[in-house]
Amino acid sequence: MGDLATLLLLLILSAIVGTWLRLSRARDKAIQEARARCQRYGLQLLDETVGLSGLRIRHMHGRRVIERRYSFEVSIDGNDREAGHLWMIGNVLTALILPTIELYTPDDDAHEASHATLVESGKVLPFRPRPSDKDVRH
Repeated sequence: MGDLATLLLLLILSAIVGTWLRLSRARDKAIQEARARCQRYGLQLLDETVGLSGLRIRHMHGRRVIERRYSFEVSIDGNDREAGHLWMIGNVLTALILPTIELYTPDDDAHEASHATLVESGKVLPFRPRPSDKDVRH
């Protein structure tokens, strides 16, 4: 009886360690994604880290999967802190929210037309950069 209890305890401990290692690898991938996206959009990833801030179940391709939400902070000009979020399923980035990012480029007419359709349908709200202290006139 004692051997069975020890074996069960070892199996539970192995499952906990395995889950922790998988979540650590997923967090490392989230840090890489956050760093790459911040660099792409000219933002500074503060503290060079992300933190798991939520879980939700999504239905994808007829299956239920767990989507993880990671939160982090970015700086636009080095004097502020803004929240950013990314969602991942496995090692795949599924959504990203960064402050002050425009969802379309006005120079691309085809993209602008499709964006206008989405905005009119109420499905997308464009993000605009907030004015800096230099832009505000008193």
